Amino acid sequence: MRGIALVTGANRGIGLEACRQLAQKDYRVLLTARDFQKAEDAVKDLNHDSIRPLQLDVTDDASIRRAAAEIEARYRHLDALVNNAGAYYDYWQTALDADFATIRAAADVNLYGAWRMAQDFVPLLKKSDHPRIVNVSSGAAALNSLGAGPPAYIASKAALNALTRMLAAELKADGVLVNAICPGWVATDPNNPGGRPIPEGAAGIVWAATLPDDGPTGGFFRDEAPLAW
Repeated sequence: MRGIALVTGANRGIGLEACRQLAQKDYRVLLTARDFQKAEDAVKDLNHDSIRPLQLDVTDDASIRRAAAEIEARYRHLDALVNNAGAYYDYWQTALDADFATIRAAADVNLYGAWRMAQDFVPLLKKSDHPRIVNVSSGAAALNSLGAGPPAYIASKAALNALTRMLAAELKADGVLVNAICPGWVATDPNNPGGRPIPEGAAGIVWAATLPDDGPTGGFFRDEAPLAW
């Protein structure tokens, strides 16, 4: 077994495909979802012996700590943390008329969720010989080209990019590679009927989760190519 990876928000879409691809690369994969039944059903659909379901809600501190404790007890370490859980593509509003309840809810998942995960799982990552953190972001959040768009989503993903840079700097001495990945416009539920095939979007995430020790850290990538912040 090459390593142990955890993917948040993985019962469908890009997260589900990332689990499939990581398992194909000989990782033990922990497929997480807020609802354990949905995680279990997704694992059954994938039908791969190295994928296990795990209940985890990135907005719930107690849920995160339970998951971390379970992984500590069972595996003693974690090799790759994929912060894929995301929500609130609020295309129906603008920055000037945005509802602040939606803004807070988007930040709770897209930013604080990844932040909580890092705080509770970095101790397990530090026990790995090849620790990786992947934050699933969006090119729409790149400041160099940022314009109008779904405000809660864009602002929370731009902040996630900032968190990526901070974590990469803080964890560099520990050998933890931390990168943000834009999967591109993918044909998942919020974007149907357009978008690229889901496996293409997930491939960049898996690349970042399986980087060699001399791979990049503190970067923003799509399809393994650097993006401007």
